[in-house]
Amino acid sequence: MIKLNIDGIDVEVEEGTTILEAARKVNINIPTLCFLKDINENGDCRMCIVEVEGRRGFTTSCIQKAEEGMVVRTNTEKVIDARRMVLDLTLSNHERECLTCVRNGNCELQKLAEDFGMTDILYNGERNKYEIDDKSPSIVRDFNKCVLCRRCVSTCKKVQGIGAIESANRGFASCISTAENHSLNDVNCTFCGQCIANCPVGALKEKDNTKEVWEKLKDKDTYVVAQTAPAVRVGIGEEFGMPIRK
Repeated sequence: MIKLNIDGIDVEVEEGTTILEAARKVNINIPTLCFLKDINENGDCRMCIVEVEGRRGFTTSCIQKAEEGMVVRTNTEKVIDARRMVLDLTLSNHERECLTCVRNGNCELQKLAEDFGMTDILYNGERNKYEIDDKSPSIVRDFNKCVLCRRCVSTCKKVQGIGAIESANRGFASCISTAENHSLNDVNCTFCGQCIANCPVGALKEKDNTKEVWEKLKDKDTYVVAQTAPAVRVGIGEEFGMPIRK
Protein backbone atom coordinates (compact mmCIF):
# COMPACT_ATOMS: atom_id res chain seq x y z
CA MET A 1 0.00 0.00 0.00
CA ILE A 2 1.12 3.56 -0.70
CA LYS A 3 -0.12 6.90 0.59
CA LEU A 4 -0.68 10.10 -1.37
CA ASN A 5 -2.64 13.31 -1.01
CA ILE A 6 -5.29 14.43 -3.51
CA ASP A 7 -6.85 17.87 -3.09
CA GLY A 8 -5.97 17.87 0.60
CA ILE A 9 -7.36 14.38 1.23
CA ASP A 10 -5.02 11.58 2.33
CA VAL A 11 -5.56 8.44 0.27
CA GLU A 12 -4.15 4.93 0.72
CA VAL A 13 -4.17 2.64 -2.31
CA GLU A 14 -2.47 -0.48 -3.57
CA GLU A 15 0.78 -0.06 -5.48
CA GLY A 16 0.06 0.15 -9.21
CA THR A 17 -3.13 2.15 -8.78
CA THR A 18 -3.47 5.14 -11.10
CA ILE A 19 -4.12 8.67 -9.87
CA LEU A 20 -7.55 8.52 -11.51
CA GLU A 21 -8.52 5.37 -9.61
CA ALA A 22 -7.13 6.77 -6.37
CA ALA A 23 -9.21 9.94 -6.80
CA ARG A 24 -12.35 7.96 -7.48
CA LYS A 25 -11.77 5.98 -4.30
CA VAL A 26 -12.41 9.16 -2.29
CA ASN A 27 -15.17 10.46 -4.61
CA ILE A 28 -13.04 13.11 -6.32
CA ASN A 29 -14.29 13.50 -9.86
CA ILE A 30 -11.70 13.78 -12.63
CA PRO A 31 -13.35 14.09 -16.08
CA THR A 32 -12.50 11.55 -18.78
CA LEU A 33 -13.54 10.91 -22.37
CA CYS A 34 -11.27 8.21 -23.81
CA PHE A 35 -10.87 6.17 -20.60
CA LEU A 36 -12.44 2.70 -20.49
CA LYS A 37 -11.19 0.66 -17.54
CA ASP A 38 -9.01 -2.33 -18.50
CA ILE A 39 -9.82 -1.76 -22.18
CA ASN A 40 -8.72 1.72 -23.26
CA GLU A 41 -6.27 3.39 -20.91
CA ASN A 42 -4.07 5.52 -23.15
CA GLY A 43 -4.61 9.14 -22.09
CA ASP A 44 -5.42 10.31 -25.62
CA CYS A 45 -8.16 12.81 -24.76
CA ARG A 46 -6.17 14.67 -22.07
CA MET A 47 -9.35 15.57 -20.18
CA CYS A 48 -8.06 13.83 -17.04
CA ILE A 49 -4.93 15.98 -16.61
CA VAL A 50 -3.92 17.01 -13.08
CA GLU A 51 -1.05 18.82 -11.39
CA VAL A 52 1.50 16.88 -9.33
CA GLU A 53 3.57 18.86 -6.86
CA GLY A 54 7.22 19.08 -7.90
CA ARG A 55 6.61 18.22 -11.55
CA ARG A 56 6.46 20.51 -14.55
CA GLY A 57 3.40 20.62 -16.75
CA PHE A 58 0.37 18.39 -16.37
CA THR A 59 0.09 14.69 -15.62
CA THR A 60 -2.40 12.37 -17.32
CA SER A 61 -4.13 10.77 -14.35
CA CYS A 62 -5.59 7.72 -16.13
CA ILE A 63 -2.15 6.28 -16.92
CA GLN A 64 0.10 7.81 -14.23
CA LYS A 65 0.60 5.45 -11.31
CA ALA A 66 0.23 6.88 -7.82
CA GLU A 67 3.50 7.16 -5.87
CA GLU A 68 4.32 7.30 -2.18
CA GLY A 69 4.03 10.85 -0.83
CA MET A 70 2.64 12.23 -4.09
CA VAL A 71 0.64 15.46 -3.77
CA VAL A 72 -1.99 15.85 -6.50
CA ARG A 73 -4.25 18.79 -7.32
CA THR A 74 -7.18 18.12 -9.64
CA ASN A 75 -9.07 21.42 -9.68
CA THR A 76 -6.61 24.30 -9.80
CA GLU A 77 -7.27 27.24 -12.12
CA LYS A 78 -4.51 26.06 -14.49
CA VAL A 79 -5.97 22.55 -14.68
CA ILE A 80 -9.51 23.76 -15.32
CA ASP A 81 -8.34 26.22 -18.01
CA ALA A 82 -6.29 23.50 -19.71
CA ARG A 83 -9.22 21.07 -19.71
CA ARG A 84 -11.46 23.76 -21.19
CA MET A 85 -8.94 24.32 -23.98
CA VAL A 86 -8.76 20.58 -24.70
CA LEU A 87 -12.56 20.38 -24.76
CA ASP A 88 -12.79 23.44 -27.02
CA LEU A 89 -10.36 21.89 -29.51
CA THR A 90 -12.34 18.64 -29.49
CA LEU A 91 -15.61 20.47 -30.13
CA SER A 92 -14.05 22.59 -32.88
CA ASN A 93 -13.75 19.53 -35.15
CA HIS A 94 -17.03 17.92 -34.11
CA GLU A 95 -20.39 17.84 -35.90
CA ARG A 96 -22.46 19.75 -33.35
CA GLU A 97 -25.98 18.71 -34.38
CA CYS A 98 -26.89 17.63 -30.88
CA LEU A 99 -30.68 18.01 -31.06
CA THR A 100 -30.97 15.53 -33.94
CA CYS A 101 -28.22 13.19 -32.74
CA VAL A 102 -29.13 9.72 -31.50
CA ARG A 103 -27.03 10.34 -28.39
CA ASN A 104 -28.65 13.65 -27.43
CA GLY A 105 -29.04 13.65 -23.64
CA ASN A 106 -26.82 10.56 -23.35
CA CYS A 107 -23.55 11.86 -24.77
CA GLU A 108 -20.35 12.07 -22.75
CA LEU A 109 -19.01 14.98 -24.82
CA GLN A 110 -22.28 16.87 -24.39
CA LYS A 111 -22.14 16.25 -20.64
CA LEU A 112 -18.57 17.59 -20.45
CA ALA A 113 -19.60 20.69 -22.41
CA GLU A 114 -22.41 21.27 -19.91
CA ASP A 115 -20.15 20.68 -16.90
CA PHE A 116 -17.60 23.19 -18.18
CA GLY A 117 -20.18 25.75 -19.30
CA MET A 118 -19.08 25.67 -22.93
CA THR A 119 -21.35 28.16 -24.72
CA ASP A 120 -18.91 29.41 -27.37
CA ILE A 121 -16.24 27.64 -29.43
CA LEU A 122 -13.00 29.64 -29.45
CA TYR A 123 -11.01 27.58 -31.96
CA ASN A 124 -13.23 27.68 -35.05
CA GLY A 125 -11.43 26.73 -38.24
CA GLU A 126 -11.12 24.00 -40.85
CA ARG A 127 -12.97 20.78 -40.09
CA ASN A 128 -12.65 17.25 -41.40
CA LYS A 129 -15.51 16.01 -43.56
CA TYR A 130 -16.29 12.32 -43.97
CA GLU A 131 -18.91 10.38 -45.88
CA ILE A 132 -21.33 8.47 -43.66
CA ASP A 133 -20.86 4.70 -43.93
CA ASP A 134 -24.30 3.07 -43.80
CA LYS A 135 -23.69 0.09 -46.09
CA SER A 136 -23.64 -2.53 -43.35
CA PRO A 137 -26.95 -4.14 -42.31
CA SER A 138 -26.73 -2.93 -38.72
CA ILE A 139 -24.10 -0.25 -38.00
CA VAL A 140 -23.86 3.36 -39.20
CA ARG A 141 -20.54 5.19 -38.90
CA ASP A 142 -20.51 8.99 -38.89
CA PHE A 143 -16.92 10.04 -38.27
CA ASN A 144 -17.88 13.70 -38.47
CA LYS A 145 -18.84 13.13 -34.82
CA CYS A 146 -15.78 11.05 -33.89
CA VAL A 147 -13.58 12.40 -31.06
CA LEU A 148 -10.69 9.96 -31.70
CA CYS A 149 -10.97 8.41 -28.25
CA ARG A 150 -10.15 4.96 -29.75
CA ARG A 151 -12.52 3.18 -27.38
CA CYS A 152 -14.11 1.42 -30.36
CA VAL A 153 -10.71 0.25 -31.61
CA SER A 154 -9.69 -1.19 -28.25
CA THR A 155 -13.07 -2.85 -27.73
CA CYS A 156 -12.96 -4.48 -31.16
CA LYS A 157 -9.45 -5.81 -30.49
CA LYS A 158 -9.42 -6.67 -26.80
CA VAL A 159 -13.03 -7.62 -26.11
CA GLN A 160 -14.18 -9.14 -29.39
CA GLY A 161 -10.77 -10.17 -30.73
CA ILE A 162 -11.65 -8.98 -34.25
CA GLY A 163 -9.66 -5.84 -35.05
CA ALA A 164 -11.93 -4.65 -37.87
CA ILE A 165 -11.09 -0.99 -37.21
CA GLU A 166 -7.86 0.84 -36.46
CA SER A 167 -6.38 4.32 -36.12
CA ALA A 168 -5.20 5.75 -39.43
CA ASN A 169 -3.16 8.73 -40.64
CA ARG A 170 -1.53 11.41 -38.48
CA GLY A 171 -2.13 14.94 -37.27
CA PHE A 172 -5.24 16.69 -38.53
CA ALA A 173 -5.94 13.78 -40.90
CA SER A 174 -6.11 11.24 -38.05
CA CYS A 175 -9.22 9.08 -38.10
CA ILE A 176 -10.60 5.67 -37.22
CA SER A 177 -10.82 3.53 -40.34
CA THR A 178 -10.85 0.03 -41.75
CA ALA A 179 -8.40 -1.75 -44.03
CA GLU A 180 -8.04 0.43 -47.13
CA ASN A 181 -10.93 2.56 -45.84
CA HIS A 182 -13.57 0.03 -46.87
CA SER A 183 -17.07 0.02 -45.45
CA LEU A 184 -17.68 -2.09 -42.35
CA ASN A 185 -19.81 -4.19 -44.65
CA ASP A 186 -16.72 -5.21 -46.64
CA VAL A 187 -14.27 -6.09 -43.85
CA ASN A 188 -14.18 -8.68 -41.06
CA CYS A 189 -16.70 -6.84 -38.84
CA THR A 190 -19.16 -9.23 -37.15
CA PHE A 191 -21.72 -6.45 -36.45
CA CYS A 192 -21.68 -7.30 -32.74
CA GLY A 193 -22.35 -3.67 -31.75
CA GLN A 194 -19.78 -3.52 -28.94
CA CYS A 195 -18.15 -0.51 -30.61
CA ILE A 196 -21.50 1.31 -30.47
CA ALA A 197 -21.97 0.45 -26.80
CA ASN A 198 -18.58 1.95 -25.92
CA CYS A 199 -18.59 5.01 -28.18
CA PRO A 200 -18.97 8.13 -25.97
CA VAL A 201 -20.66 10.15 -28.74
CA GLY A 202 -22.86 9.53 -31.81
CA ALA A 203 -20.12 8.50 -34.22
CA LEU A 204 -21.43 4.93 -34.19
CA LYS A 205 -25.07 3.95 -34.00
CA GLU A 206 -27.44 1.09 -34.77
CA LYS A 207 -29.21 1.21 -38.13
CA ASP A 208 -32.83 2.17 -37.50
CA ASN A 209 -35.40 -0.08 -39.21
CA THR A 210 -38.37 1.24 -37.24
CA LYS A 211 -40.07 2.68 -40.33
CA GLU A 212 -39.86 -0.63 -42.21
CA VAL A 213 -41.19 -2.54 -39.20
CA TRP A 214 -44.21 -0.25 -38.87
CA GLU A 215 -44.95 -0.63 -42.57
CA LYS A 216 -44.97 -4.42 -42.21
CA LEU A 217 -47.08 -4.30 -39.06
CA LYS A 218 -49.68 -2.20 -40.88
CA ASP A 219 -49.76 -4.57 -43.85
CA LYS A 220 -52.74 -6.92 -43.28
CA ASP A 221 -51.35 -9.45 -45.75
CA THR A 222 -48.02 -9.82 -43.94
CA TYR A 223 -47.29 -12.01 -40.92
CA VAL A 224 -44.57 -10.39 -38.76
CA VAL A 225 -42.27 -12.52 -36.59
CA ALA A 226 -39.85 -10.78 -34.18
CA GLN A 227 -36.66 -12.34 -32.83
CA THR A 228 -33.78 -10.87 -30.82
CA ALA A 229 -30.35 -11.09 -32.41
CA PRO A 230 -27.86 -13.69 -31.10
CA ALA A 231 -25.64 -11.10 -29.40
CA VAL A 232 -28.69 -9.61 -27.68
CA ARG A 233 -29.82 -13.04 -26.46
CA VAL A 234 -26.38 -13.71 -25.01
CA GLY A 235 -26.37 -10.29 -23.31
CA ILE A 236 -29.78 -10.90 -21.75
CA GLY A 237 -28.69 -14.36 -20.61
CA GLU A 238 -25.56 -12.98 -18.95
CA GLU A 239 -27.66 -10.48 -17.00
CA PHE A 240 -29.66 -13.38 -15.57
CA GLY A 241 -26.54 -15.42 -14.78
CA MET A 242 -27.10 -18.03 -17.49
CA PRO A 243 -24.00 -19.88 -18.74
CA ILE A 244 -22.78 -19.20 -22.27
CA ARG A 245 -23.05 -22.32 -24.42
CA LYS A 246 -20.82 -22.65 -27.44
